[in-house]
Amino acid sequence: MRPTTPVIVGIGASAAVVVAALVQAAGVDPFTAGSAALSLSVPAAYKSLIEEAGHTCSDISPNLLAALLKQESGFIPDRTSPAGAEGIAQFMPSTWENHGLDANGDGKRDIWDPQDAIPSAAKYLCDSAQEVKNVPGDKTANMLAAYNAGADRVKKFGGVPPYKETQNYVKTITATANAAPPTGSSGTPANSGQASTALAAAQQMLGTPYSWGGGSASGPTKGTCCSPNGRSGASVTGFDCSGLALYAYAKAGISLPRTAAAQYAASEPVDPDDMRPGDLVFYGSSGSSIHHVGMYVGGGWIINAPRPGTEVRYDPMDTMSDLFAVARPTHTQEI
Repeated sequence: MRPTTPVIVGIGASAAVVVAALVQAAGVDPFTAGSAALSLSVPAAYKSLIEEAGHTCSDISPNLLAALLKQESGFIPDRTSPAGAEGIAQFMPSTWENHGLDANGDGKRDIWDPQDAIPSAAKYLCDSAQEVKNVPGDKTANMLAAYNAGADRVKKFGGVPPYKETQNYVKTITATANAAPPTGSSGTPANSGQASTALAAAQQMLGTPYSWGGGSASGPTKGTCCSPNGRSGASVTGFDCSGLALYAYAKAGISLPRTAAAQYAASEPVDPDDMRPGDLVFYGSSGSSIHHVGMYVGGGWIINAPRPGTEVRYDPMDTMSDLFAVARPTHTQEI
């Protein structure tokens, strides 16, 4: 039997934490270190925590830390990756043994507790920055690559290693951290009326053919070549998965980027207990590897453009095994 509820785990951790001792030990003034205050959309439970931990050293900022956590786990504190990384900051247990902090002072270092894991991620970023400070190239990119692939690999390759996963990781986090709501955008998530409008627009496209690269804010279009399996959309008028989401939210007055991964970066993750029709459902092993998006319709079902040879249709949320996150589109971006 198909489940009628989402198959991902909810968020329910407390946000209160004291990191003054950590900041003092790093020799950083929490009111002047790093860059501007947090402007990215994050779950309210973690906002103050990220604001404080994001000033651990001058190499990071609240926005950078928020972008990293979004990339790592989608802000889900009990996520476990296929490789065995754990918690909201996706520490490997061995790395946690060396770098995990008892940041909330409760007498234990808990990889699953955001009060410990978020400040630990900030401190580990700062430590990584120091380890690779003499490596040529962009300092922030090298720091992020060290967090993902290890400082030794960054040193070995003289910069970001030539691994597709790490390169996408660095690119996505940097772009997300640097994103700012454009002029005229409130930066707030789509409201229920906008979500309903978007969902209605998507439902009007039921039966439209799948077209790789197809779809725009105006409706179905001919696509491009080629899908990972070599299928071309150049002769098919229709939508791919992200084209459908882009079109539907354009009808609600919200412009989304073109790809599923970029749409996730332009959305705010939501607690699965707070899901509502119109929210976007993303699939992939990480933020940078997202390969599919659908729109939640309720009861554990989505509307989506699944793959070449199909059409816009309803599918259960667990139609793919790598459900990553549910998120709500936020600020407007240029298409």
